[in-house]
Amino acid sequence: MNNSQQRGGATSGRTERSQLRRAELIAIGRKLFADTSYDALSMDDIARHAGVAKGLIYYYFRSKRGYYLAIVEESVADLVARAADGTDLPRRERVQRTVDGYLRYAQNHQAAYRTIVTGGVGFDTQVQSIRDAVREELIATIAEGAYGRRDIPLLARLALLGWLSSVEGMTLDWLGHQEPARETLCALLVRMLRATLDTIGEFEPDWPAPDPAET
Repeated sequence: MNNSQQRGGATSGRTERSQLRRAELIAIGRKLFADTSYDALSMDDIARHAGVAKGLIYYYFRSKRGYYLAIVEESVADLVARAADGTDLPRRERVQRTVDGYLRYAQNHQAAYRTIVTGGVGFDTQVQSIRDAVREELIATIAEGAYGRRDIPLLARLALLGWLSSVEGMTLDWLGHQEPARETLCALLVRMLRATLDTIGEFEPDWPAPDPAET
């Protein structure tokens, strides 16, 4: 092995360790910002909870705001990946899988889910932009499962956005009670989605609701 190869291997090792450390800090941050408001946590608080020097957080994220946005973006990526899983399934099963995957993620990653949906305390335009992006992706995923395509009329998009907003509110409330069973809530949300698709078909005749046997 020549010197260039040795340097390349050392650099690769440092990069992997750096990525792992960054992921660990984000995992800690998900819990911190879900339970405490953004303004209430100082960088000293975050460093103490993480068990690291404050400078390390600045090194990876440059600022508290950068740290917070990285946490939200990472949480969003996980949620979208879980919800969109199962692209090889029939339409009916895919819609069911998408809704159940969404609820499973919320149930198993409550802190991260609350960060995504509520954006923490107060209004942050960048966090709002991230939230809007994940909503659009989830709407496109539902549309693809129901219609077999992601591009849909504006009215259909608005209707699905209304359904998704209901899903967010109901899921947050459900997490506080853990009742009914996840399977029951999933069935309810799928039934509500079916009603939304029927309504879309009434307003957009060229976009009839898929056959119940398929969705």
